[in-house]
Amino acid sequence: MHDLDPEHAAVEQLVGLPVADVERDLILATLRETGGNRTHAANLLGIAIRTLRNKINSYGAEGYEVPEPPQGSVS
Repeated sequence: MHDLDPEHAAVEQLVGLPVADVERDLILATLRETGGNRTHAANLLGIAIRTLRNKINSYGAEGYEVPEPPQGSVS
């Protein structure tokens, strides 16, 4: 087995996981990183804000902890 750079090592850890689980974890991590800013998270992820909101609603309904948007934000 050969040594992998950190990016490839991270990808290798994802092999075998359901895409929906990886997507959820990436979206929730991005929301944490943006302090709950949905617009910024959607831009970073390259998805529409409506798509992000639909996924957030779904994750919340499934019992996942979704970071709250910043105070005074309408996103």
